[in-house]
Amino acid sequence: MSIKSLHHASLVVEDLERAKAFFVELGMEVEGEAPIEGPWVDRVNALEGVRVDIAMMRTPDGQGRLELTKFHHPSVLRPVPEDTLGNALGLRSVMFEVDDVDATVERLRAHGGELIGEVVDYEDVYRLCYLRGPAGIIVSLAETLG
Repeated sequence: MSIKSLHHASLVVEDLERAKAFFVELGMEVEGEAPIEGPWVDRVNALEGVRVDIAMMRTPDGQGRLELTKFHHPSVLRPVPEDTLGNALGLRSVMFEVDDVDATVERLRAHGGELIGEVVDYEDVYRLCYLRGPAGIIVSLAETLG
C-alpha cells in the first residue's frame, strides 16, 4: 500500500493572526479556521485538556496546505535554541515556489520575515533564499529562472 498524497504540514505558533498574515502575504489563502478540543484530540496528541485554534492555509493551486496551530492548553514547549539553523535535526524548512524572490522577501520582512543568509542564484535554474518565519520556521523561497 502507498500513500495517496501529503495532506498538510503543521506549524505551532504563538500568534495565530500574525502567522496567518505572514502566509497570506506569501500568497496562501485561508481555507478554514476552527477551535479544536475534546477527548479525541487529547487521545491523538497524547496530551490532556488540549484546546487549540487552527487555521488551514492553502496554496493558490490547492495542492499544498499548512496548518497553523495556536495552543491555549497545554502550554507550548520551546525548541532550544529557538533560532536553529538548517543543520538541526527535524523538519528543516518548508519551500514555496514564487514569481519573484526579491519582491517576496521585501513583502515578508514587513510581516516579521528575516533573511537568514543571502538571496543566491543556483546556476541558471533557481533564485533561492531562506527566511525565518513565524515560530522560527525556515521558509525557503524558489524562483525559476529563464
